Amino acid sequence: MKLVHEFTYTAYLEEPLVLKNSPWSGGGSRDIYQVKSGEITGERINGKIIGGGEWALTFPNAHQRIDVRLNAVTDDGAYIYIQYFGMADINEKVMEALTTGTGTDFSDQYFFTNPRLETGDERYYWVNDTFFVAEGRIIPGLAVEYRVLRPER
Repeated sequence: MKLVHEFTYTAYLEEPLVLKNSPWSGGGSRDIYQVKSGEITGERINGKIIGGGEWALTFPNAHQRIDVRLNAVTDDGAYIYIQYFGMADINEKVMEALTTGTGTDFSDQYFFTNPRLETGDERYYWVNDTFFVAEGRIIPGLAVEYRVLRPER
């Protein structure tokens, strides 16, 4: 299987609401982030994230389940809903980036998602039946960046 880069996107987050000793995580936390803005850049799709949220479930062993829902609008006015689930490890490099406001490289942690895009706009209808995978990293300023790939058809 050959994966090809479809787009990159960044999401800028508000400080999270952290629910410690979450009953869903066996004593970890539920970290709720508001997504305040972001950008999508690619060859076939470009636009802005206009809102959304993340409900991350962090387990005591520093593994995290990612659950994100976003709304985006393309530069030419199409609305796209993005939802993804994934997994990330909160290792030493991630903790350092979060406490110092710096970033990580894609290779610094296990951080993968499966974005699903939906739209009713005929110009972008191809996103409805395309399977995507993404690799994430932390970037400075309480933000994340994802490289979004798809299998070549």
